[in-house]
Amino acid sequence: MALIIKSNIRRIVKELDKENAISGVADEVETALERKVEEILEAAIKRAKANNRRTMQARDL
Repeated sequence: MALIIKSNIRRIVKELDKENAISGVADEVETALERKVEEILEAAIKRAKANNRRTMQARDL
């Protein structure tokens, strides 16, 4: 499942890097970021379930 798109990572890094210190983004960043997002979502699902809600909310993140 592709939640994270490498071209978007590059664009955001460029926007956030005010000093232009980062010239590129390694392929492994996409995979690592994908895993991190999945972990965050899994934790949010558990929190919503623990609160007897069927809707995940921003506060669950």
